[in-house]
Amino acid sequence: MIARRDHGLRLRTGLAIATAILLAACQGVAPERPAPPPSRIVPPLPPSDVLSIPNAVPRVEPRSAYGNPPFYDVFGKRYFVRQHCRGYDKRGVASWYGPGFYEDQTSTHEPYDMYAMTAAHRTLPLPCFVRVTNLQNGRSVIVRVNDRGPFVKNRIIDLSYTAAAKLGMLRTGTAMVDVQSLDPRAPVTSAPTVLASAPSGAAPSPPTLYIQTGAFADPANAERLLAKLRDNGYPDAFVRDATVGGRRLYRVRIGPVHSVDDYDRIVDGLERIGVSGARLAPN
Repeated sequence: MIARRDHGLRLRTGLAIATAILLAACQGVAPERPAPPPSRIVPPLPPSDVLSIPNAVPRVEPRSAYGNPPFYDVFGKRYFVRQHCRGYDKRGVASWYGPGFYEDQTSTHEPYDMYAMTAAHRTLPLPCFVRVTNLQNGRSVIVRVNDRGPFVKNRIIDLSYTAAAKLGMLRTGTAMVDVQSLDPRAPVTSAPTVLASAPSGAAPSPPTLYIQTGAFADPANAERLLAKLRDNGYPDAFVRDATVGGRRLYRVRIGPVHSVDDYDRIVDGLERIGVSGARLAPN
């Protein structure tokens, strides 16, 4: 079970990335993430009390000298590194990575410890701290982001083995999550630790989830997108209006969405009909 890994891509070295891009260009197809090479270091067995491993503790740290270029390119796509973590709050799909990468060098040049509370993200500055909440079961953890990735489509964060275990997503390999940045100068509540370390106990009911395909100030634009969706096989599309920041918005959504497979299938289908930028949204 610990070998489970959603097939993302770790940003290792410029040479490795350049080689992958060159090979992809020669083949005319987008490169798949290669399987990790046989590890020279066999990781220890998971701790018997893995669910009791404490959350990362947010603290003020200097920006890493490594892993923070203004931007970088992977497989033809450019990623711009954020200047700060403040205000980041995004929903999407999380994956996790395990023993094949144990003690490999992370983007901050620290060895990867699959039993630490860490994560990889494409654009957040390194290091930073985020709360990750599994929207499918209500469990929550706090992790320190010290690596780049995942670069597989429809994934927003790659978690360590321990973080994935505490979120209850080891067996499935993925989960729909909310990722929220934390201010290390602000106090952190203990609720995430309680939820994560007591998976059999009571937890908040998970929200009903939808895929939002657009938000418009003009209701006519929302109705046009709704008609396009229904004409292309999305009968469960609908418009929901709400007041956000004093403005009336008409949000076009599909759902509810019950699983990562549903999410991937719908988002991929939307891209085929020219609807991009879809995102996960709660009720």
